[in-house]
Amino acid sequence: MTESESRASAVGPLSGEKVRHGTGVNSNRAFPTDSYPYNLDPFVLFEQFYIDPDNGFPMHPHRGFEIVSYMIEGGMEHEDSLGVANTAYENDAMRITTGSGIRHSEFPADGQACTGLQLWVNLPQAEKDADPDYGDATADTLPTAEQGGATVTTVIGEGSPISLHTPMEYLDAAVADTWTWSVPEGWSGFLYGVAGDGTVEGQPFTAGDVLPVTDTRSVTLQSDDSLRVVAVSGRPHGEPIRQRGPYVL
Repeated sequence: MTESESRASAVGPLSGEKVRHGTGVNSNRAFPTDSYPYNLDPFVLFEQFYIDPDNGFPMHPHRGFEIVSYMIEGGMEHEDSLGVANTAYENDAMRITTGSGIRHSEFPADGQACTGLQLWVNLPQAEKDADPDYGDATADTLPTAEQGGATVTTVIGEGSPISLHTPMEYLDAAVADTWTWSVPEGWSGFLYGVAGDGTVEGQPFTAGDVLPVTDTRSVTLQSDDSLRVVAVSGRPHGEPIRQRGPYVL
């Protein structure tokens, strides 16, 4: 963990930052932002995207990292230079290993707007030239269980059909009472508010908020009604993250 990340780890919940992409797609970015200008090794960036029916991302290149897209509402059509074509709908997930290089496009399906979450995960330097690859999982293949006061779906982690080059866990938690999120020792990560409101460690937390975590083993969430969050953690590579637009060097 860098000195700047160590200082930033003491912050409480932050609001995401609105981003408008050149193709007309709007996002709420969790990090890096003006208020939190850091990556969270091994994570490069995270945002919630909103794609109107007439917008999307035409075919474009990536390399040097992995992408996890998780749909919240509507459907998103994916096509890539590997010849893969797939449409992901609500609570479906897609994983792309860009590796040495891949091209792909993303457009809303069925003439309807869609929203989802996208996470970029750095590849370690030794695996930057890995063969590009693609995988996906439908909602009914992702394990879901009751954990205390929350219903938790494992998008990536134990029991999920999706895995990455980086050891990590990605949970979708619907909190209806009190839930404690445990982070493995030495891992970093974040909470992101998808819907509803509640508290995180006693501080207000609502949709669009983010809590970076770099030196914490557990976080307690509480809601009197409903709070949906994603809780993401991973083992740092301990290497600089050098993002250059669609590439992570």
